[in-house]
Amino acid sequence: MHSAYAPFEHLRQGGRDPLALLAATRAEWRRRAGEAPHHLGDLWVFGYASLIWRPDFNFAERHATRVAGWHRALAMWSRINRGTPESPGLVFALLPGGSCRGVVYRIPRRDADAVLDQLWAREMPTSVYDARWLRCATPHGPVAALAFTLSRRSPSFTGQLTPDHYSRIFREARGRYGSTLDYARETHASLRAHGVDDRRLAALLAHAPTPHGA
Repeated sequence: MHSAYAPFEHLRQGGRDPLALLAATRAEWRRRAGEAPHHLGDLWVFGYASLIWRPDFNFAERHATRVAGWHRALAMWSRINRGTPESPGLVFALLPGGSCRGVVYRIPRRDADAVLDQLWAREMPTSVYDARWLRCATPHGPVAALAFTLSRRSPSFTGQLTPDHYSRIFREARGRYGSTLDYARETHASLRAHGVDDRRLAALLAHAPTPHGA
């Protein structure tokens, strides 16, 4: 497990046990893997933000891809990693509607259990996301890839924020892994490196403070 991520703290959101969700996801992957041939039965993971530029797990291959029915949005509160309780920051979430271009990773079956543990320690210690299997195109054919989505009913969903609110968060919010602004810029740069033009993110960053705070 990557040293930057703490072990499970057995925190829960809405009464959901992260370890029970991990067990259910692991069981579902094994069921799917047992029905699929060759590489299609490996563990596939869809990255749409920091998993693109810092996956923190070993993978056999990765490909640019798109999922339908979900879109990337800088719309989830972060009160530890990219902000504080007093000055919350933001991280990306996958919300219903539209489509999203990102990267899909293939993890061989022999490594799947270890990578699922890593992903849960990183993404799901408080069960904030809903883990879903989303259809992605790959050179091997379509696969069902694990993705971390967010419900609009979640208390971590920001709702609609104004441009001024985003600007203030970009100026002020900083957590244990750095600022919201650095996180957003890193994601934008990584998306562009993979040929993805996220116009919504580019528009937000156009009004962000300059590196010198001007």
